[in-house]
Amino acid sequence: MYTSGPSWFLWVAVIAIGLPASLIVLTEWRRSLLRRNSPLAAPVGLLRTYVLPVVAVLFLLLKVAVVPARDMPIRIVATVLVFLTLLLVLSGLSNTMFANAPETSWRSRMPRIFVDVARMVLIILGLAVISRYIWGANVKGVFTAVGVSSVVIGLMLQHSVGQIVSGLFMLFEQPFRMGDWLDTSAARGRVVEVNWRAVHIESSTGVQITPNSVLAGTSFTNLSRLATSHTTVTTTFAATDSPDQVCATLTRIATNLPHRGDGVEPSTVPIGDHKYRTTIGLKSPGDDDAVQSTFLRWAWYAARRDKLHLDGVADDYSTPKRLEEALDEVAAPALRLSQSDQQALVPYARLIRYGTGELIHAPGEVPKTVTVLVAGRVRLTVPAPDGSVTAVRSLDKGALLGVAAFTHQANLAYAHALDEVVLLQIEHDEIQRLLSDRPLLSREFGRLIDERRTEVQSARTAAKKAIRAAAGQDIVPTVVAPGSHGAAPR
Repeated sequence: MYTSGPSWFLWVAVIAIGLPASLIVLTEWRRSLLRRNSPLAAPVGLLRTYVLPVVAVLFLLLKVAVVPARDMPIRIVATVLVFLTLLLVLSGLSNTMFANAPETSWRSRMPRIFVDVARMVLIILGLAVISRYIWGANVKGVFTAVGVSSVVIGLMLQHSVGQIVSGLFMLFEQPFRMGDWLDTSAARGRVVEVNWRAVHIESSTGVQITPNSVLAGTSFTNLSRLATSHTTVTTTFAATDSPDQVCATLTRIATNLPHRGDGVEPSTVPIGDHKYRTTIGLKSPGDDDAVQSTFLRWAWYAARRDKLHLDGVADDYSTPKRLEEALDEVAAPALRLSQSDQQALVPYARLIRYGTGELIHAPGEVPKTVTVLVAGRVRLTVPAPDGSVTAVRSLDKGALLGVAAFTHQANLAYAHALDEVVLLQIEHDEIQRLLSDRPLLSREFGRLIDERRTEVQSARTAAKKAIRAAAGQDIVPTVVAPGSHGAAPR
């Protein structure tokens, strides 16, 4: 049945022109929102894909086909439209109020579970409205039945319901948020999920699922809300080791740790029974395991370099046989040593080791010895003006370190071990004797010092240019100077 007159044609024209035009406008709007990562992109997509076409269908049925409002097709389409509209409103409110909420606002502190509960309640009320006004159902009886059933079920499951309620009250108090680090009786880790039943804590051994009622009934520590986050490591040395030397060595290692925070200055104190406790600040509670493992690994190498006895064990690596092999295979070509020179240097040479990532030299330090790289790789870097570091070059087997000791100048660059590094350390007086007897070797040392200084200056200049260029483009550069992978000068 169609209407008489031109009214139906007018509605067809409006829908035929208005629907495509509206779809084009909403499509472009959604693309613009997606480019800006706006939370409104999802509601606009829902409006374009579902709500608008259903509205067009409803007007076609009512105004063109003139289907009575109480007929089944109209009721079905109206039900779908009201339900989609309800979802659109909920999606818009959720994305605008909670998606980009400021960290200090109450919206960011609102647990996700309460948002879900509110959404469910509104959906139930919306379904009740649909049932009452579109389908003419008597919802009073339904709500009465649901209420009575809820009381019966609550009495049957009062213990479980009580746990859920206690967990909800705990979440409402906001003792922690997503991403916080908790230390509980069951696990120590980061909160990755909070739902109706439990809190999921990601720890080093996996994801620990702790019921909300358990957290509500026990005490736990929110490590993310501590004024200063730190960790402590206990080590044991021999009774013959000087306590001051042990404390200085361990504190130096802790100061150079890559994951160390600035909130707590590293310190080491003896605690009796030849044990020492080192306190190290953390950037994040999640860095605890990495800081402890790196500290213990570097302490093993540093104790042997400093002739200390970690766990009562002395260093036995620098044996006469290894020394002779290192002098013959590595030091002789680098320092132009004869066989007699090698034999004369054995009492004044020593093999030392550094762990992966450990700092060997720092800018501003005046080296006391010259060392030859026997095994492993070393990366030279310089600090950039923006606080980052810029790579200068990598050094391989046979390269010389600490050449500034020849002229009593300070190091210009950081030297870090890229893997386990073995260095042949030769006393300063013996190096001076070799240089005084060999003018060619002395000139080679001078050339090497000048070359290193030029490389450092070039790296710093490149870093400054990259920072200035990035300042205009809002890009943070990763600066690697030319020659960072080149071979070391011999």
